[in-house]
Amino acid sequence: MAFTDLGDVRLFHTDDGTGGTTLLLVHGLGSDSCEWVHHIPALAERYRVVAVDVRGHGHSSAPESGNTPRRMADDLARLCAALGVGSCVAVGHSMGGHVVSHLAVEHPSLVGALVTVDPGYGFTGPVAAGFPAMIERMREDVMGVCLRNDEWTYTPASPGWLREWHRRRILATSPHVLLQAFEAMFGGPDALGLRSGAETYLARRTCPVLTFRFDPEQAAWEAGLFKDPRSKAVTWEGSGHRLHEERPGEFLTVVTNWLRSLP
Repeated sequence: MAFTDLGDVRLFHTDDGTGGTTLLLVHGLGSDSCEWVHHIPALAERYRVVAVDVRGHGHSSAPESGNTPRRMADDLARLCAALGVGSCVAVGHSMGGHVVSHLAVEHPSLVGALVTVDPGYGFTGPVAAGFPAMIERMREDVMGVCLRNDEWTYTPASPGWLREWHRRRILATSPHVLLQAFEAMFGGPDALGLRSGAETYLARRTCPVLTFRFDPEQAAWEAGLFKDPRSKAVTWEGSGHRLHEERPGEFLTVVTNWLRSLP
């Protein structure tokens, strides 16, 4: 079945491949599991690949409350139990980086390794200082703010189809979901979107972590939080926020080579 009913939420997911290791693919805010269409066929040749629409996104149901990364992580733990997944490599882009990090910290026996793709945590300086005002603007015009915010995720080299693909996905996401998730990520002292809230929490991730960043400073900061010596920070300067979609072949090569290097 492509849907699993967890009681308070109904999740859409696909389950491909027959490999022993399970990869759990988690998309970003205002997106869905179609974000991984360039990667699933190749990954499924070697691994079992579960790609999910998190609560409030894509074809999954959108509860009136609880649309936060922490609740999304709890959903995924329950989904894995329902699918018989006892251990996985959790892969998360942007907001998905929050979700899989919560999963690794709160359910450490489930996550054997972690891949984060330009994760939306650890901001500091003017960017972090601007979040409270952005959240207030979202209360008045959540869709407009999200669409404008999406513009920074690209570079002049980003293809037009990618911009339009994600614009349409944002438009298809319920406004209350966008607001609740964004506020949970960036709206309080414990929010992982702020470096002050992220450092202690992310240091609790004891599994190997592979992170992709386009910002060298962010990559160096996150590397300082790694606990497992097999962890690695990869910097692709000049890439956009959706670097795994802009450069899928290179992304797959780096990820699969790193996974092979793990015992």
